[in-house]
Amino acid sequence: MFQRSSGVVLHISSLPSPYGIGTLGKDAYQFVDFLRDGGQTYWQVLPLGQTGFGDSPYQCFSAAAGNPYFIDLDTLKEMGLLSEQDLRDADVGHNPDRVDYEMLAQTRLPILHRAFVRAQESMIQMGKMDAFRRENKDWVEDYAMFMTLKKHFDQKALWDWDDEAIKHREPEAMRKYAFDLKHEIDFYVFMQYLFFAQWEKLRAYANKQGIQIIGDIPIYVSPDSCDVWAHPEMFQIDGDLKPHGVAGVPPDYYSATGQLWGNPTYNWKVIEDDGFRWWIWRVRRNLALFDVTRIDHFRGFQAYWEIPEGEETAINGKWKKGPRMKLFKAIREALGEVPIIAEDLGDIDDAVRKFLKKSGYPGMRVMIFGMRADENNDHIPFNWPKNCVGYTSTHDSETVVEQFTDKCSDADRDVMREYLRVSDREPLGWSAIRTAFAAPCDIAMTTMQDLLSLGADARMNTPSTLGGNWSWRVRRDAINKDVSGFLRRATYGGKRLNPLAQR
Repeated sequence: MFQRSSGVVLHISSLPSPYGIGTLGKDAYQFVDFLRDGGQTYWQVLPLGQTGFGDSPYQCFSAAAGNPYFIDLDTLKEMGLLSEQDLRDADVGHNPDRVDYEMLAQTRLPILHRAFVRAQESMIQMGKMDAFRRENKDWVEDYAMFMTLKKHFDQKALWDWDDEAIKHREPEAMRKYAFDLKHEIDFYVFMQYLFFAQWEKLRAYANKQGIQIIGDIPIYVSPDSCDVWAHPEMFQIDGDLKPHGVAGVPPDYYSATGQLWGNPTYNWKVIEDDGFRWWIWRVRRNLALFDVTRIDHFRGFQAYWEIPEGEETAINGKWKKGPRMKLFKAIREALGEVPIIAEDLGDIDDAVRKFLKKSGYPGMRVMIFGMRADENNDHIPFNWPKNCVGYTSTHDSETVVEQFTDKCSDADRDVMREYLRVSDREPLGWSAIRTAFAAPCDIAMTTMQDLLSLGADARMNTPSTLGGNWSWRVRRDAINKDVSGFLRRATYGGKRLNPLAQR
């Protein structure tokens, strides 16, 4: 399914912008140009959803909604929906290196609400919003009401809402709140209309420049989400809508106590009896947003680690049987052959390897996991198979520089130095990228952090920790012709593009 190619991982939030977080505006288009000039094929992003607990894009309030923080404010000014004063109010002394999510939570939605008030005076804008609403009625109404109800109940989690009737979606309560809170519900629909209008325009531009976008589906949804509220029967939750079985992974190379994610696990029997309709809908939606979809924690479809609610670590979980190939056969029957990357990292056994092989999807390999003096493993680049996506590092791991300088034993460091042919002539990250791009895999990816040879301060996420994650941002001056020139040379050197096909 995939040609020999390469790309860069950078989440939208990490882009430069004057408003505290990356957006779908000018800097996103300039990053597409940077990838094009660097000879790349792919731009990989993390989940685009509205973040909740821990600001994690893997803990979103909806499996379908986009993050309103990514709406570009300069574009809204060009549309006549914001003023110069609104833009000054949105620039509240942001940190160009870090996202301040607490600041955004206090300031961004009021600015967007000003745009909504002005849009209500435009029949054209309201007409476009209404059309978007009709086209997305399968999710946007539930999302908008859920977010409005969270605000109404002082941002309490779903299971702590004060009204049992609306918590359990009793028809009379649904009608009452839909009427009483109509203005706020419309505002949340409006923000989604803006987000997806901007996203579709950006994606079309990227595709025109020869750049495909790799999106990301988290296997699980947040316990405090409109998905759980709208489809409680699909999840392992009790009558109060609280999870009684939560997801995670056992101890692995990320954490000695495992990872306790807290997401409700699925009631796979109910989902299967319904013909896997919700999962087919979810994949179909991602097909409309991305050119390729990475499914996070793919091994959870073969067997998943379920931890009893109340545990403080993931150690005392148990493996439970997943839907396995029945799910993906249903997806193929409904949607045809879907371009999927299977994230198969973590605790992988022979059963998972057989499952992945049967699926036909490419798995993942991560270079820094292979730099070991005492073993020859699957992650060292000369062992990468053709049907895989090889990464220098990931959003969950150390960067190459952090691994080399802070995390390696002396023996492992010697392996990295020799294998990557580290020298003073170029940054360490560039040596790693040359090695990855020369590997046998169909797709080779690097992170922006490795491309800039950044260390621990640029790490995107440290699993099993809370606070300080997901906030790294790239400086605008770092996205320059010297870096894209190296990227292009490494891509040619790894024979990952056809020079005759390039502009």
